[in-house]
Amino acid sequence: MQIIINFMKTIHMKIAGLLMLSGLFLASSAGYSQDNRLSRQEKKEVKKARMAESFYFLGSLLDRKTFVLEADFLENTYGYRLPVTSTLNFIIVEESRGILQTGADSRIGYNGVGGVTAEGTVKGWEVFRDPKKMVYRLHFNLMTNIGTYDIFMTISADYRATATISGQRHGKLTWEGRLVPINDSRVYKGTTL
Repeated sequence: MQIIINFMKTIHMKIAGLLMLSGLFLASSAGYSQDNRLSRQEKKEVKKARMAESFYFLGSLLDRKTFVLEADFLENTYGYRLPVTSTLNFIIVEESRGILQTGADSRIGYNGVGGVTAEGTVKGWEVFRDPKKMVYRLHFNLMTNIGTYDIFMTISADYRATATISGQRHGKLTWEGRLVPINDSRVYKGTTL
């Protein structure tokens, strides 16, 4: 009988030890997870560092002239803003060549995708960097078979971009969307006139 009592005491001591050990483990892991939480200031610094990294990456895309502005919205001269399909509405710059395209899912259009595709040569490339605001401003001309277009772009470090295009005629069209590397783009180019 004494053997059973001693055995029960040993089991209770082991269980108590395991419970105490697991309690200490849980307490230390809870304390550790609180140490891993970032303060508001630290979160702000991490965000700022990520934006700076994005800003310099965007600079490399602009320097290499290899990017696509995939538009989510188009806006005309009168301020009429229309949501559009980004795979059909874009501006591509690939070194000395460029493409402007508008398109719609519901129409055929001149290019086969409900709009117009203009392809040509990039000229007059000017990039203005603002590291304080983490914004790039870009100006270039696109000489195509259907006309020459002046393109003014503003690109922020979060990859949001706006491009205003004006041609030889009165009026302008604005593309609003995201700037992506050409390799990451999923655009569909229609038939060039």
